[in-house]
Amino acid sequence: MYVYAAQIVFVSAIFIGYQGLNFENAHKWVSVVVRDVVYMLIIKGSTEACAVGFNALHSKHSTDIAQIINDTKKFLFITVLSIGFLIYNKQKVLGEDFLFWYIAHLITKYPEMEQAASTINYGVGMACSFFEGYLVHVIPSDGAKFVGFEENMNIYEASQGIVFPVKRLFLVITKSLYCPPDLKHFNKNNRKDLPYLEACQSLEEVVKDVAGVKNRTYRNTAYKIYRPGKSPVYLAAECPTPLHTLHRVLEKTSLYEELAKANIQEIVNDFCRMLRSIIAKSPEYRNKCELVYYDDTDPTQNLADVLLDRLRLLAPHFEFEK
Repeated sequence: MYVYAAQIVFVSAIFIGYQGLNFENAHKWVSVVVRDVVYMLIIKGSTEACAVGFNALHSKHSTDIAQIINDTKKFLFITVLSIGFLIYNKQKVLGEDFLFWYIAHLITKYPEMEQAASTINYGVGMACSFFEGYLVHVIPSDGAKFVGFEENMNIYEASQGIVFPVKRLFLVITKSLYCPPDLKHFNKNNRKDLPYLEACQSLEEVVKDVAGVKNRTYRNTAYKIYRPGKSPVYLAAECPTPLHTLHRVLEKTSLYEELAKANIQEIVNDFCRMLRSIIAKSPEYRNKCELVYYDDTDPTQNLADVLLDRLRLLAPHFEFEK
């Protein structure tokens, strides 16, 4: 806001000091400004459209059209109003200079691209923090006290007399970012014909001295998926804590104003993309974590069914139909 006010003062100073203004042609000057506004909004709109298209092609998540319209309605209103003014006054909407405007925009945008490429965005930072701050403590063996996540699941199977069809940590990414204390929150309690989740005893806890904290405890929870008329299926699942933290932050935008207008879907996409990339590059973690997207805003979706579908995909030869 301060920068915007300073720019207004700067333009006002130029306006006052400019000797070539002829106020008898004020209507002409207004038309020029309005046309330039249209140019800028068309260029901005094309940039945003390309970004949305890119995200749609490289993301498994559907595009939230309603959210896009809500975010751009002010720009759309100004664009329509400006074009209407030009048409009413029988002025060209796009002049011959529009092409040169666009070329100038691309030239000045290039340095920003280089700068953006060297800047870590919020989603990427969260993924790195989650990997180094959590997964490194619960997935690989430390060669001393902790045997590693897969062996930890083997120990759990032996002690509980159960079988995990897939020995991976399932990370549930919800569309709303809401991460409940217990995943049974996503059960359809009014649908007894659907599978549902229930938390079991946790896997053996991991205790480490980390960042000055003695005996810090890490724990993964096993869940049982009950299926009507069939035997239950077991897996280890949870929601990533950074997304839980982000959800809490977004509930307090008066306190965290800087994130009030953040593109949440883009942040989540960056988080998932970066985390998958890190895991794929790390042999000790590959095939140990599984990211699962769940649209908790869709009443027709059931998390237990979503997880069962992923289990069947990963373990097609496991007898799920017992």
